[in-house]
Amino acid sequence: MKKFLLIAILTLGYCHFAQAQELNALVNVQTPQLRITDAKVFQTLSNDLREFLNGRKWTDDSYTANERINCSFLITINEEISNTRFKGTITVQSSRPVYNSAYESIVINHQDRQVEFDYVEYQPLEYNDNAYLMELTSLMAYYAYIIIGYDADTFSSNGGSNIFTKAQNVLNAAQASKSKGWQSFDGTRNRYWLVQNLTDSRHKPLREAYYRYHRQGLDNMFANPNEARGNVVSALEMINETNNNNSNSMAVDLFVTAKGTEITNIFADGSVMPPDKVKVLNVMSRIDGANMAQYNRINASTTNSPGKGMPNAPMDMRPKGNEPQFQMLDGKQ
Repeated sequence: MKKFLLIAILTLGYCHFAQAQELNALVNVQTPQLRITDAKVFQTLSNDLREFLNGRKWTDDSYTANERINCSFLITINEEISNTRFKGTITVQSSRPVYNSAYESIVINHQDRQVEFDYVEYQPLEYNDNAYLMELTSLMAYYAYIIIGYDADTFSSNGGSNIFTKAQNVLNAAQASKSKGWQSFDGTRNRYWLVQNLTDSRHKPLREAYYRYHRQGLDNMFANPNEARGNVVSALEMINETNNNNSNSMAVDLFVTAKGTEITNIFADGSVMPPDKVKVLNVMSRIDGANMAQYNRINASTTNSPGKGMPNAPMDMRPKGNEPQFQMLDGKQ
C-alpha cells in the first residue's frame, strides 16, 4: 500500500513539473523622474511582479517549459503622487516562435497610458479572479490573459475565446474601482475597448486572421513560401473586412502596430509576385494609411533572389526559451 502511495505521489509530482506555467515574462520598472521614493523599491516591485506573472498557472491548459510565452512588461513611472502611489505607462509585448526557424514574431506591442497604482515595498500582491483586490494585480492579470489569449489564437482558430472571457471578468471586477482605463468612457484606446473588440462577434474575421497569418502563413513559410504568403495576404484581407465593419477598432490598431514592419519585410522580398504586392499595399493603405511610407518599400524591391520569404529576425527576438527583451513602440498607438 505504501509503495502504491509513493508511486502515486511521484506521478503527481512529475505531472506538476511537466506542466509549466504559461508565461516567461520579464518585468522592468523605469523611474526617469524619480524624486521621492527609494529606487530599490522599484527593483522589489519588478521582482514581485515577475514572480506574480511567471509563478501562477493562469489556465487549465498544459504547457511544457519550452512552450511558455515570451513576453515583457515595461512600467514607466512618470509621476510620484506620494511615496506609495504612482502614475505612468505600461508597455506590453509578446511573441511566438515560427516553425522551422529561429525567428519569433511579435504578436502584441501595446502601450497602456492610463496606469495609476499603489505599492508598498514587500506588501503581498493579492489577487482573486472574481474580485478586485489591487490595481497592480488586476492590471497584470488582465494583460496576462490578453497575452495568452492572443497566443492561443495564433495556434488554433479562435483558440483564445475562453481566455479573453477571463480578461473580461478581470475588467468587470475592476470597474468597481473607478480607476482609469477600465471604463468605456475613459477613452477609445483602453482596456475596456480592447477586450470588447476581442469578445465581439463582429471582430470574428480578425480573430480568425491571427490563425491564418501565423499557423497557415508564417509557420508554412519555409516549406512553401508562395502558399504561405498567400495565406498572409488572405489574413490581411480578413483584417480589412473587420476594419470596414468596425471603424476605429482598437484591435485592428494593435494588429498593425505589432505587424507593420514584419509585413513590409515579407512582401518587400524580390521573389514576391507583383499581384501579391499590390493586394498588400491596397489593404495596408486602408488599415494603416498613416504609415504608407513604410509599406512603399514593398514596391521598391527589384531583386529576384529566391528567398524563403521569412523576414529578418528583429534584434530583440530570439528562439523560444531565452529571456524576453524589450522593443520600444514605433510611435503608433
